[in-house]
Amino acid sequence: MSAEATNPVSAAEAAVTDTGVRRRGRARLELRRIGRAALLGATAGPAPRDRLPDAISHVAEAHRAHHPEADLSVLRRAYVLAESSHRGQFRKSGEPYITHPLAVTLILAELGAETVTLTASLLHDTVEDTEVTLDQVRREFGDEVAYLVDGVTKVEKIDYGAAAEPETFRKMLVATGDDVRVMSIKLADRLHNMRTLGVMRPEKQARIAKVTRDVLIPLAERLGVQALKTELEDLVFAILHPEEYETTRALIAEATGAGSPDALATVAEHVGTVLREADIAAEVLVRPRHFVSVHRVRLKRGELRGCDFGRLLVLVAEDADCYAVLGELHTCFTPLISEFKDFIAAPKFNLYQSLHTAIAAPDGAVAEVLIRTHRMHKVAEAGVVALGSPHGTAPDQAEPVDGPEAAEDGERTDPTRPGWLARLLDWQESAPDPDTFWSSLRADLAEDHEITVFRADAGTLGLPAGSTCVDAAYAQHGDAAHTCLGARVNGRLAPLSTVLADGDTVQLLLAQDSHSGPSPQWLDHARTPAARIAITAWLQAHPEAAAQPAAAPRPPLSVAADRSSGAELHADLDGAPPAPVRPAGCCTPVPPDTITGFRVRGGSVTAHRTGCPAVDVMRRLGRASVPVRWGDAAHCRVTLVAESFGRPGLLADLTEAIATAGAEVVSATVEPPNEQRVRHTYTLQLTDAAELPNLMRAMRDVPGVYDVGRTHRL
Repeated sequence: MSAEATNPVSAAEAAVTDTGVRRRGRARLELRRIGRAALLGATAGPAPRDRLPDAISHVAEAHRAHHPEADLSVLRRAYVLAESSHRGQFRKSGEPYITHPLAVTLILAELGAETVTLTASLLHDTVEDTEVTLDQVRREFGDEVAYLVDGVTKVEKIDYGAAAEPETFRKMLVATGDDVRVMSIKLADRLHNMRTLGVMRPEKQARIAKVTRDVLIPLAERLGVQALKTELEDLVFAILHPEEYETTRALIAEATGAGSPDALATVAEHVGTVLREADIAAEVLVRPRHFVSVHRVRLKRGELRGCDFGRLLVLVAEDADCYAVLGELHTCFTPLISEFKDFIAAPKFNLYQSLHTAIAAPDGAVAEVLIRTHRMHKVAEAGVVALGSPHGTAPDQAEPVDGPEAAEDGERTDPTRPGWLARLLDWQESAPDPDTFWSSLRADLAEDHEITVFRADAGTLGLPAGSTCVDAAYAQHGDAAHTCLGARVNGRLAPLSTVLADGDTVQLLLAQDSHSGPSPQWLDHARTPAARIAITAWLQAHPEAAAQPAAAPRPPLSVAADRSSGAELHADLDGAPPAPVRPAGCCTPVPPDTITGFRVRGGSVTAHRTGCPAVDVMRRLGRASVPVRWGDAAHCRVTLVAESFGRPGLLADLTEAIATAGAEVVSATVEPPNEQRVRHTYTLQLTDAAELPNLMRAMRDVPGVYDVGRTHRL
């Protein structure tokens, strides 16, 4: 039983109502009056079949406001079952328990939920707290209602003990993956419990408020249900931060009290005049900020001014009208360009669409403005609740607001499913225990921004902001990402620790050896629960890998062969005695490279490629260059660097490729692996310098080698 309710109106709720910060389209009904109606209904017998019981007439009124053609008979049957099954149960406030499902249903009705959701809301505690069974709900109201009721039903504490709460949320999230209305009912349920939390023990109030802050509020944000999210934030704020709450309440009361100048109303009137003169049909409203929003603005700006206690909301009919309003405002007022955001062209991942801007009125007052259509406003307030059934249009439901089209098979892709919810459902299956799931869930929901990166195969990945290539690997490949050796970000090789930005293109490079796995250092770069859980599980299953020291220092492996001379080089020394000329080891020039020379100690000359960094250093030091040229001999010596991913047999394959190309190994050095990448340096003797491109191509074709180049270093 959801017994978290106490007195009907909490102190936080009263403060919100008294100051007028939250203006709702419908006045909240006094729960005691609902309770009396429920008791009268219980004593006077069932209502006639042709009308609803008096206790839910307000729900019917709110529902018909959004769905005029709705069939209310199913609500009557659901109420009769809920009232009779909960009869004799009372909340801690003394109210009949039926007042709770009625209040939850009213919240959803005001948001525009369709009949199936309201039916399940009325019955959401029956299976958990009464003798009603899920089979009975299914027989009387159908599979859809039964699925929603089962989704919000808590698991038995006697079976799960301390893990009951995490496992209940896991169950709800899995159910939400198929039908987001499950979480809509849970959010409305928690909102009513938070509204009536006042006489609970302080420690229990704090515990419930923390779970609401860490889990329910982020879920409301991600589902786009701003109307529930903002009120939950205020109620949590009042419990967890009472001093800051009282300070904010006093500031709002002073700014909105009788006799206080309403600066925002003055700007709203001016904006309305401008839009009327431009023949733009628009509704201009003053939208007061809720408590937490005012508190955040005060922390950001310090002293608050009159326009800081709210924002202007401009509602129009069509998308094009939004930009017309924006143009007029930026023409007739001074805009703050840094405050402009276009969430219509690029909607947020929670369905939110709007234009945000800020303008300075002639008197210097700065007002923030939200511009959206009526349709966008409904989705901004109700989020997924406004989309109705994810299985197509219900009989009583108009076409889903701004929702995706129904598929031919009657199924519809939930717009939240491909992103954060899909990731959450994937990793929760791998969470080994409730504690890991609970802590990972809170950490995942704390990431309130999302980026989109493009895959090399033209697909996309939605990731939390701050994600790295490690996170992208596990998001794309799952457990196969254990063999990831590196990545190319925007076409360039990047370490797995690279933090990705919105719009990056990522190509993950996997090893052919299926036995390789992640190193413990990957946990330092993993941000998503999916990556961290998968890496931790692999390391626990392979303790020998976790015990290996990171980047253990090892001397490089060197192989030397007979050293023979390189290509012929000649220097023009203006009549001076001839001097030996040799190629520089830093850039190893070969014919037909353009070269220049410099004298070195001992009287010899070193030839460099003209693009070698050492040439610029020599010239900055005032060293005079010496003209050098190639002789007739075609043979040459060159140093190549092969960048590769470590794998067994790589050195043998590379040397075989070199030998097949007709080159002779003069020396070879293999550096210790770093993040599973290995650098090979070869000094090679070629019989013909013209074969160098073919040799480099053959080395690049060796599996695991991603780049081959000539040395170019100081």
